[in-house]
Amino acid sequence: MVQKSTFRITQMDCPSEEQMIRLRLEGAASIQHLDFDIPNRQLTVYHTGEVAPIADSIDTLNLNSTLLGTEETEAPAQVQQPPSERKLLWAVLLINFSLFLIEVVTGIISRSMGLVADSLDMLADAIVYGLSLFAVGGSTGRKKGVAKVSGYFQLALAVLGFAEVIRRFLGYELVPDFQTMIYISLLALAGNATSLYLLQKAKSTEAHIRASWIFTSNDVIANIGVITAGVIVYFTNSNKPDLIIGTLVFLLVARGAFRILKLAR
Repeated sequence: MVQKSTFRITQMDCPSEEQMIRLRLEGAASIQHLDFDIPNRQLTVYHTGEVAPIADSIDTLNLNSTLLGTEETEAPAQVQQPPSERKLLWAVLLINFSLFLIEVVTGIISRSMGLVADSLDMLADAIVYGLSLFAVGGSTGRKKGVAKVSGYFQLALAVLGFAEVIRRFLGYELVPDFQTMIYISLLALAGNATSLYLLQKAKSTEAHIRASWIFTSNDVIANIGVITAGVIVYFTNSNKPDLIIGTLVFLLVARGAFRILKLAR
C-alpha cells in the first residue's frame, strides 16, 4: 500500500524551491509521485516505506518544513505534462530571455545599473523555466549539472554587478539616461504582463504553472522600481537612485543564484 504524506513548507513560494525539492527527492526508489501546492505552501508525497528519510531530505533544504500527517492511499495516476503547458512555458521562457538581451544591452549603453540588474533578474527567471522544461525525462545527475552551471554563472554576474555599483558609488559617473530607463522598463513591464496574461489564460491547476504566475508577478515589482528610479533621476539629476535600485535587484539576483545552486546539492 502506498503512503501519502503531506508537508507544510513555509518558504516554498516559487518554482526554484519546487525544483530544489524535486531534485532532492526524485530518483529515490520509495518516491512514487510529488504533488506541489505552492500557493498554499504544501507538498504531498506518495511513497512506500517510512516517511522519516523523506522528511530528513526535505529538512536539509532549510525551507522550514513540517510533516502534517501520513495516511495509506491508492497509488496515484501518473499524469504527463500536456503539450499546451510545455508550449506555455516555452513562450514565457522566450519572453524573459528576449527581455534579458534587450535590457542588458540598453542598460550598458544608457549607463543604468537598474536596467542591467533587472536584465539579470529576467535571466534568472529564464534559467528556472529552462530547468523546468529540461528536467522532463532527464536524469537527476544531468539536472544537477545544469543547475550548478546556471547558478554559478548567475552568481558571478551578480558579484560583477555589485562591484560595478560600488565603483560608481565611490567615483564620478555620468547620470544614466532616464528616458531609456523608463522606456525599456515599460517594455519589460509589458513583457511580464504578457506572461501573466498567458499564464492566467491557461487556467491551469498545475502547481508549476500557478507558481510561474507568482514568480512573474514578483518581477513586475522590479520593473516598477526601475521606472520609479528613472523618474527620480530626472528630477534630481543624480545617479544615486539608479544605483540604489540596481543594488536591490542585484540582491534578488544573488538570492536566486543561491537557490539555483541548492538544486545541484
